[in-house]
Amino acid sequence: MQKITAFFTELMRRYLPDPFVFAIGLTLLTMVLAVLVQGQAVTALAASWGKGFWALLAFTTQMAVILAMGYVLATAPLTERFLDRVVAKVHDPRMAVIVATLVGGIGSYLNWGFGLVIGGIVARKLAMSIKGVHYPLIIASAYSGFTLYGLGLSASIPVLISTKGHPLEAQMGVIPLSETIFSPTMLITSLVVIVTLPLLNAWLHPKPGQPVTEIDLALQAESKAAAPVVDVEDGNTFASRLNNSRLLSYLIGAIAVAYVVLYFRGGGSMDLNLINFIILFLGIILLGTPIRYVEKLNEGIRTIGGIILQYPFYAGIMAVMASSGLVNTLSAYFVKIATPATLPFWGLISSFVINFFAPSGGGHWVIQGPFMIEAAKTIGASVGHTATAVMLGNAWNDLVQPFWILPALALSKLKLKDIMGYTVIMMVWIGIVYTVAILAWG
Repeated sequence: MQKITAFFTELMRRYLPDPFVFAIGLTLLTMVLAVLVQGQAVTALAASWGKGFWALLAFTTQMAVILAMGYVLATAPLTERFLDRVVAKVHDPRMAVIVATLVGGIGSYLNWGFGLVIGGIVARKLAMSIKGVHYPLIIASAYSGFTLYGLGLSASIPVLISTKGHPLEAQMGVIPLSETIFSPTMLITSLVVIVTLPLLNAWLHPKPGQPVTEIDLALQAESKAAAPVVDVEDGNTFASRLNNSRLLSYLIGAIAVAYVVLYFRGGGSMDLNLINFIILFLGIILLGTPIRYVEKLNEGIRTIGGIILQYPFYAGIMAVMASSGLVNTLSAYFVKIATPATLPFWGLISSFVINFFAPSGGGHWVIQGPFMIEAAKTIGASVGHTATAVMLGNAWNDLVQPFWILPALALSKLKLKDIMGYTVIMMVWIGIVYTVAILAWG
């Protein structure tokens, strides 16, 4: 296993570019495929790409907000104290890898934005406190738990199709969560992942005597010193008292809690805007004063630069995929060889491929969902199983999709090529688990 890990690590070190370069390359590849496979004119592709470039600007903002404010929540004093207690009980490098995977995985199961951030934070804490931890591996391990979001409470496709009024309701109806992520098969799959993935990651850790890359403590200290600092010292001025007022934070937090209660009592459903609302005001309550929240938010903003830069490029890619018919061509190929029992499996595989070009569960579903659901109805396959398979293909591919690794890289100060060799191996194992689950379910 160490030789395999070394092979993929060296392969990525030599040939894997920066995530932004990867996004540009995917854009060009999509256009080439649209010309060669679909016979599209370059001028038409350029027009589609340009029109779609800012089409997901609202969604980009939602993603940026959930990560920046998730950082605040994950670094709040209460959370920090809990993580410090966890870290204090760990003394072995392999156990540190297991704990980082569990924290990232459980956090992602609860909410994908929270999991992305808290996994990286606990991995960094463990690397700083335990000698001999291989830093690239523990960061990769914490990120690998992100795959559990596809089985968890914020799994975008299952949550969307369980909501009345969703875009495909006329085509497929409302599918309850009991038929998707809360089905017995998917609950067992979640348990298998949360048990086996930490063990796999611990197995990948270099054995005693083998080279280990530990965290650069000087770099971490420099990063901390360079973080934006807001004056939180007490003062006698009126402005200072307002900045450090707990009363203001608790009052606005109480109003927010009242709104959430009234929202659900009125029949409201969970969506990204409400998730962001809850994370924002929970952070304000936990940080205690307005100025402390501002300080932590300024730190969290450093994690979203890559998303702001790159997501419009992926929106453009999705526009080209949709307008050229590439996604329909790809899905149709798999449907031709599918049976009612195997369509979810081919949905999983096609979703894995499409996620390279459309790395968003919601956006992914917009372009692949209508075709897959129509295919399921035509050949008599389970609509719930097929939709869940598309979600799992998305979550499976995220292990090697550079876009979602950006927050982990921002927190760790590592390069994509440092950790991708490990996530490739993790991706292989998760692919086996998801494939077996979908086939057994079918």
